[in-house]
Amino acid sequence: MKNNDEKRENDIIAGRNPVTEALRSGRNIECIYVARGELSGSARVIAALAKDKHIPIKEVDRKKLDFMTGHASHQGVAALAAIKEYSSIDDIFLLAESRQEKPFIVILDEIEDPHNLGAIIRTAECAGVHGIIIPKRRAAGLSGIVGKSSAGAYEYMPVARVTNIPAAIDELKERGCWIYGADMDGETYCSGDLTGACAIVIGSEGRGLGRLVREKCDVILSLPLLGNINSLNASVAAGILIYEFTRQRLNLAAKNGG
Repeated sequence: MKNNDEKRENDIIAGRNPVTEALRSGRNIECIYVARGELSGSARVIAALAKDKHIPIKEVDRKKLDFMTGHASHQGVAALAAIKEYSSIDDIFLLAESRQEKPFIVILDEIEDPHNLGAIIRTAECAGVHGIIIPKRRAAGLSGIVGKSSAGAYEYMPVARVTNIPAAIDELKERGCWIYGADMDGETYCSGDLTGACAIVIGSEGRGLGRLVREKCDVILSLPLLGNINSLNASVAAGILIYEFTRQRLNLAAKNGG
């Protein structure tokens, strides 16, 4: 359930792990580029996977790879691929249903740094999140940098891109989700029951949650800050909160029995 206006023609995937995961996930890859002299080790595994899928492999100068990848850390390997299409909110709920689990969703309110987006996708995929929702404007989208930062996890994580985050929150509420926002002056993050159908909202790096988004949250959760800095990096805060939800959903008791 993807919209045609959300597709892009191609994308460069940089790095051995992201390229390997793209191959394994069935991504539509047009060509694999390998720096001359690098067809050994994990690059040899990548070449074998590509040959099995009848994907052409080209050996090129490392300078060409530098140029193609925007001087990213490509480790001598890159792939030209159709960029991953965005999912829909329906896709996210269908994934939760297929796993016979209550929906667990992450909403990112204008996360602009692609490295943060990639790190959050990686954590969310490892923690069993069913999908991520991002806005179309004033936010990072799926890209090669995000793929690299997520270590290939974005190949497996549904990411829905919506016009309006508050409207998306309203839809999730109508479908039975409880909305938790991460912000200051809220309840201690581990004090409540986080095991139901839910979505957690992470605000932007500089501004936090938007006013309207914050007002639409059912509960605000806060992390204790004991130092001189009054905020955490967005991906770090997201990781801590996501895994508290996962801990409770798996019924894993903390040392004190909580």
